[in-house]
Amino acid sequence: MTEPSAPGAPTDVEALAYDDAFAELQRVVSQLETGGQSLEATIALYERAVALQRRCEHLLAEAELRVQQLMTRPGGGIAAVDVLPEDAEEE
Repeated sequence: MTEPSAPGAPTDVEALAYDDAFAELQRVVSQLETGGQSLEATIALYERAVALQRRCEHLLAEAELRVQQLMTRPGGGIAAVDVLPEDAEEE
């Protein structure tokens, strides 16, 4: 995994796996908490943090749906049913 050295680095947030997105989010938040950046750098870091947070939330929602869609088969087996988040029914 490559670490972006600056806000807006070429790493596409939408391509990150959950663990990578969460680790980067932690690094960005740490940079924001440390301070010392220019206003523009701070805004870019904040925008990156929001994008990373949304990515993590999206991946967690997909994982939750997959777990919720596990269905018990007759005989006690379990089968996973693929469901897109927009196709899921609230229970």
